[in-house]
Amino acid sequence: MNVTVKEEHGFRYIESGAEGETLLLLHGLFGALSNFEGIINRFSKEYNVVVPILPIYEMPIFEVSVSGLVEFVTRFVNYKQYDKVHLVGNSLGGHVALLYALAHPVRIASITLTGSSGLFESAFGSAFPKRGDYEYIKKKTAETFYNPEVATKELVDEVFGIVNDRNKAIRVVATAKSAVRHNLGDKLHQIKAPTLLIWGKQDIVTPPFVGEKFHELIKDSRLYFLDECGHAPMMEKQEEFNNILDEFLKEVVNARVEA
Repeated sequence: MNVTVKEEHGFRYIESGAEGETLLLLHGLFGALSNFEGIINRFSKEYNVVVPILPIYEMPIFEVSVSGLVEFVTRFVNYKQYDKVHLVGNSLGGHVALLYALAHPVRIASITLTGSSGLFESAFGSAFPKRGDYEYIKKKTAETFYNPEVATKELVDEVFGIVNDRNKAIRVVATAKSAVRHNLGDKLHQIKAPTLLIWGKQDIVTPPFVGEKFHELIKDSRLYFLDECGHAPMMEKQEEFNNILDEFLKEVVNARVEA
């Protein structure tokens, strides 16, 4: 993906710079900019599409937590002086988006969650992925998707590299444990922003019942299931995902203008 990563004030991010409203994308635990390639390509001319690279692998170990990532996003939004943002979060990124929205409700225009953690997740089962076992990592990465071909060699190599880097692996475990501790079941009723939920019917990390529970607990929410789709609908079903997101964003923006 041909994008320029900006580095300033301790932040690394990409930004389309369009004059429209800000669409802030938050990636997951093993996420990368490429995960959002479809969204970036579709929305960058109409919205100011921004993807901050979450410092999951760079934070001091005593700061590694979901809360630490929320503080990072808060500092980033303040630094960039964004007003209201449309948050889009996948997996751990959805969890961070929800916690940010709970802490800063007046700065949220809308929330879109896809395969979000925060209620239940099962990323690698009960054990951390085996270091040095490439075939195991390849198999587990492929299981993230309905279509295993979406797990390209580039993606598998990236996950393999993370798992086999001791410092990164420790931070992955610490972040995952923090996410489990920060269950949001008793807080989601406080979310007031319009919320879009897009879930893969074959998601085995955050299964369909998780999307249904988010829908039940977030009052102003709508839920869409995509068939033949796993944990990352924005990658596996790009066109369907983007069409639903486009319609939702236009509805939210128009409603605010009319108000």
